[in-house]
Amino acid sequence: MAAGTLIIGAGQGGYQVAASLREAGYAEPVTIVGDEPTLPYQRPPLSKAYLLGDTTADRLLLRPQSYYDKHAIALVTGDRAVAIDRPGRRVTLASGTTIPYDHLVLATGAQNRKLPVPGADSDGVLYLRTLADADAIKERFHAAESIVVAGAGFIGLELAAVASKYGKQVTVVEALSRCMSRAVSPAVSQFFAEAHTAWGNRLMLDARIAAVDSTDGRVSGVTTADGRTIPADLVLVGIGIVPETALAQAAGLTLDNGIAVDGHLVSSDPNVSAIGDCASFPDASTGKRVRLESVQNAVDQGRCVAARLAGRPNAYAAIPWFWSDQRDLKLQMVGLTAACERTVLRGAVGERAFSVFCFTGDRLIGIESVNRAADHMFGRRLLAAGQSITPEEAADPSFDFKARLATLPRAAAPVMAG
Repeated sequence: MAAGTLIIGAGQGGYQVAASLREAGYAEPVTIVGDEPTLPYQRPPLSKAYLLGDTTADRLLLRPQSYYDKHAIALVTGDRAVAIDRPGRRVTLASGTTIPYDHLVLATGAQNRKLPVPGADSDGVLYLRTLADADAIKERFHAAESIVVAGAGFIGLELAAVASKYGKQVTVVEALSRCMSRAVSPAVSQFFAEAHTAWGNRLMLDARIAAVDSTDGRVSGVTTADGRTIPADLVLVGIGIVPETALAQAAGLTLDNGIAVDGHLVSSDPNVSAIGDCASFPDASTGKRVRLESVQNAVDQGRCVAARLAGRPNAYAAIPWFWSDQRDLKLQMVGLTAACERTVLRGAVGERAFSVFCFTGDRLIGIESVNRAADHMFGRRLLAAGQSITPEEAADPSFDFKARLATLPRAAAPVMAG
């Protein structure tokens, strides 16, 4: 009997591999192993709707247990993969169970980057990655009056936005000179900095936490590198993540800012694929190796691997897109804009609805949109078709995006909403 496909990681990517395999008619065994005790669930709402109480743990589930039963997807939860026997094609779990495989998919995700300062192990220093982490924050959140958020990336600002909505005294400490600086243009950074200030949050840029202060082992504040002391009942840390590669490294797989895979998401072992936050791959548009931390990337890579295993291989070439919800502001991004040389603003910053179009030369490489979903969808369809508009067209308020999409091949240009 065939061993089938074994998926290590029960996040969005791992789930997607299993679901897409069954959708493609793959008839061999499919097993998902996850170290959390829950069914696969959505992580993005944890820092937004879940903390706000707008959704529940049950509503986060990607599918109920009945789905996995119906589609013969075996789920092993609350157990962790500890060793890969590549010659024998089997994985050993912490419980001692061994599971054979014909093909192994590593969707191991990432770990939170720890705050590397004295006192970081104090009671009240919390991180957000899992449902259990979110529950721990919720339990302490409402009793806290003052909160320090370490990091002004997406997670840090989302946490700060939630805290401000509850009327907490919030200070965000960011080591770099602007918020979300690794992901967005200066114009978008400045807009969100001003929004958080208007919500009552204090942003300290170009500042580093040197120590977490505590009383009897419990957080009482932080001290910055320049000697300032900030009182706090909680310290929420969002300073990035590191790919979970220990299992792959112990198995001798090649690493390069994550588990290194080729354009078809195959690792240095042809019987092992890797997807999502833990994997680095050659970007189809630039050829440079990248590692992306997004639900879209995990889902699309899961579909890509499933198609290959089902006999329909294609190189991974999806256009990346991301989003962040902060109170009444929805930030949506498409494309990778690190190489941006020129930006064009469309819309009105003062009306809290605008987009920044990012160009290298005259070629559009990405769009950052705030409360302008139609611009975002335009960018996704246009870039997926390998097309561009000029900076002059982006700057022209009368330029018709829908008419431009109508000129694309039918498969690349579904009807735009809005």
